[in-house]
Amino acid sequence: MAYIVDLRSDTVTKPTESMKHAMVNSALGDDVYKEDPTVNALESKVANLLGKQAALFVPSGTMANLIAIMVHCNKRGSEAIVGNCSHIYKYEQGGAAHVAGVLLSTIQNKPDGTFDLKELESRIRGTDIHEPITSLVAIENTHNYCGGKVLPLEWIDNLSELCKKHSIPLHMDGARLLNASTYLELPPDRIVKGCDSVSLCFSKSLSAPVGSALVGSYHFIQQARRVRKMLGGGMRQAGVLAAACAVALDEVAPALALDHRRAKVMAEVIHGLFLKSFSVDVASQHTNMVLVRIAERSPLSSDQVLQRLAQVSLAETQGDCKTTNDEGVIVKAIGFNEKTIRITLHREIQDEDLWLAIMKITYVFKELDAAHPIKS
Repeated sequence: MAYIVDLRSDTVTKPTESMKHAMVNSALGDDVYKEDPTVNALESKVANLLGKQAALFVPSGTMANLIAIMVHCNKRGSEAIVGNCSHIYKYEQGGAAHVAGVLLSTIQNKPDGTFDLKELESRIRGTDIHEPITSLVAIENTHNYCGGKVLPLEWIDNLSELCKKHSIPLHMDGARLLNASTYLELPPDRIVKGCDSVSLCFSKSLSAPVGSALVGSYHFIQQARRVRKMLGGGMRQAGVLAAACAVALDEVAPALALDHRRAKVMAEVIHGLFLKSFSVDVASQHTNMVLVRIAERSPLSSDQVLQRLAQVSLAETQGDCKTTNDEGVIVKAIGFNEKTIRITLHREIQDEDLWLAIMKITYVFKELDAAHPIKS
């Protein structure tokens, strides 16, 4: 069989041996009654890590974000303003509208994941009886669709002040917040200092099998716990999952810089090919994601490139892309749109995997660039 290097997402990571050991040996209780000691310990750990009063363990990041929206926007017909490229808007099935009766109004994300604060202030509503009341602003850090970009700290602080000025809570979708913390070399509690609530995912770059946390004030989490139960997220002996998340914070989070380093190498190599069809903005490479742009005038699409990366030609098994068993390499990635491919580095991609993927990508990109030239 061909050797597979899976770069689709950091969600494909499996639990470490330490996590599995902790899961088997975790102390358990009924978490709905707040009697699971492992969950209680994890919630306290995350709350302290992010500098908030309390935390709530939930099954997924999508649920964490939905709970935050439902608590902050507790009147149906309220409005939440989010970036047009945000995960909440693009990838959570419109749950805010479908489940919570909340209108998601979008503001255009810039390439770095931010948006214009003057425009935001002009969009705040609530004085006109005809309009919904703006009840929440939500941001994402790191920003997934923008390629793992880390939001500038000064911008977050300025946004926080703006929200306080208008008495509007600020929520951060911090699914990969610890990647941002690693990049900025700042503790995560400093990054979220001005946020009223934050979600943190354990099953992405942190490699735990299941789980996210939602943090905020005591009162916020008290309300969030009720909403979690309503959504079906009230788990019983959930410590078997929380145990892996605690290990993730202790053992995987400190090593995130290695994922960033390997992503930087990948970006620099692709950039250094100097191909007309493919490009990477190395200067804006922040964390563990690499966005490969296909030239607009190229006849190639992201689907075509991904299909070719998933194939092994006879020539490859006889050339530089062969593995030790001479059966070739398959690279898995995902397409964000017709002209953008996302490559995600994670804990399970070691240096050998990285260089096998680089050899394969180099081979395929050169082949496609030659076979599908851009017409002048």
